[in-house]
Amino acid sequence: MDPTAADDYVGSPAVRAEWDRRYTEWEQLWSGRPNGALVAEAGDLTPGRVLDVGCGEGADAVWLARQGWDVTALDVSEVALERAARHARDAGVEVRWVHAGLEEAALPPRSFDLVSAQYPALPRTPDAAAERALLDAVAPGGVLLLVHHAGMETHRPENSEFDPADYVWPSMVAALLDDAWRVEVDEQRPRVAPESGGGAHHTEDVVLRARRLR
Repeated sequence: MDPTAADDYVGSPAVRAEWDRRYTEWEQLWSGRPNGALVAEAGDLTPGRVLDVGCGEGADAVWLARQGWDVTALDVSEVALERAARHARDAGVEVRWVHAGLEEAALPPRSFDLVSAQYPALPRTPDAAAERALLDAVAPGGVLLLVHHAGMETHRPENSEFDPADYVWPSMVAALLDDAWRVEVDEQRPRVAPESGGGAHHTEDVVLRARRLR
């Protein structure tokens, strides 16, 4: 797939424009290294099909591909996907890019052995569409790995651009887990933080790892 093909995009035009603007303001928004929680939690998993939700500039997708995973990486930003595709080409790995919002992507249900969402900005809706989209993507026997910044769920908004009440947090996903799931990790822990890039000032992670039993 050509991640720059505008006609392929499905999702909110406003969300796409906002994230394109954020990426355009920086030559490189993130650190360029895979997220520490992903490396820690995926290291003991047998590679299979993985969905990288909100892949950004592609560091996680490239790392997963290097570990032998068949990677599908999704993001709303065309700018981010262009950078991610260059990163993958430079690394000599193949990634399937999806330019879409998570809920609109029409991903095949229950088809990924790992669904990884590292600090995702998933809009909250009354019908829990994003939460259910995450869960629906996980294959039987597969793992959902959701990581976010600790303390942000109850953080008071300091400006008009970010209100935590507008977004999905791990506790909201955990609340939807029934007896078809086994929670393997649900904890707050020190973050393996990069020295640079967006979000580097956050020092604690909330990590939810759950396995679909059936």
